[in-house]
Amino acid sequence: MLEIVEAGGWVMYPIIACSIAAMAIVLERFWALRRGRVVPDDLMPWVWQLHRKGQVTAEAIEEIREGSPLGRVVAAGLVNRNHSREVMKESIEETGRQVAHDLERYLNLLGTIGAISPLLGLYGTVLGMIRTFTAITTSGIGEAAPLAGGIAVALITTAAGLTVAIPTLLFYHVLTGRVDSLVIRMEEEALRMVEVMHGEREQ
Repeated sequence: MLEIVEAGGWVMYPIIACSIAAMAIVLERFWALRRGRVVPDDLMPWVWQLHRKGQVTAEAIEEIREGSPLGRVVAAGLVNRNHSREVMKESIEETGRQVAHDLERYLNLLGTIGAISPLLGLYGTVLGMIRTFTAITTSGIGEAAPLAGGIAVALITTAAGLTVAIPTLLFYHVLTGRVDSLVIRMEEEALRMVEVMHGEREQ
């Protein structure tokens, strides 16, 4: 492996750095975007229980808020439960945008890594071809070793860049889809709460 990195030249080092950063982001986001952590199943039954018993206090709302991203959205509505339906929805939507932004943390960086990795590989390819043509100019086409070295740089960096970019972009789209589905689920739960509390829907 070290021989391949050395053969690819210095361009391999930023490509390797991109691969490490991408792996760290993917692992962190898969951990952070677990469904049970973002949209816990037991949260809304607990909220309905508090609502029926008239125990929606400031302390309970704070506990709900601190528990999960869905809790933040629901708590924004509960704070305004004595106001109109429109006020509750606006507060939920505003907090929902903030929560969605938090869930998308690092995903733009992941997409950027997926986009620049093949470009780094292409840059290494260009450098390798320059090295090859320089060797031809200096030594002619009779010397195989200088030509092989330049071609190796060109091929190795291209392959490395694509090896990083393909799974990175795949995980980027998978994680983006997961965020979208979680946001939709949070919106559904929060809006259902608004409609039930204002008597427009059965619990």
